[in-house]
Amino acid sequence: MTQESRKERFVRLANKRTNTVLERLRVLGNCSNASLYEYTEEEVNKIFGAIAKELNDVKAKFSNSKQKSSRTFSL
Repeated sequence: MTQESRKERFVRLANKRTNTVLERLRVLGNCSNASLYEYTEEEVNKIFGAIAKELNDVKAKFSNSKQKSSRTFSL
């Protein structure tokens, strides 16, 4: 049995985790159905502000591996 290289492990996990994030974003998009849900523009802005902030933090981690995040989101 061959051992997985660090690169192979990165590719495998990055693919899986990226696809999970993309799927969860698609599921979040289901909340946009105004016939099923009621929301304000302020709530929408808060959601996407939190997503944008976390995305920027994660991007920064690829440049600076010492940065950590443990925030959670709540409306």
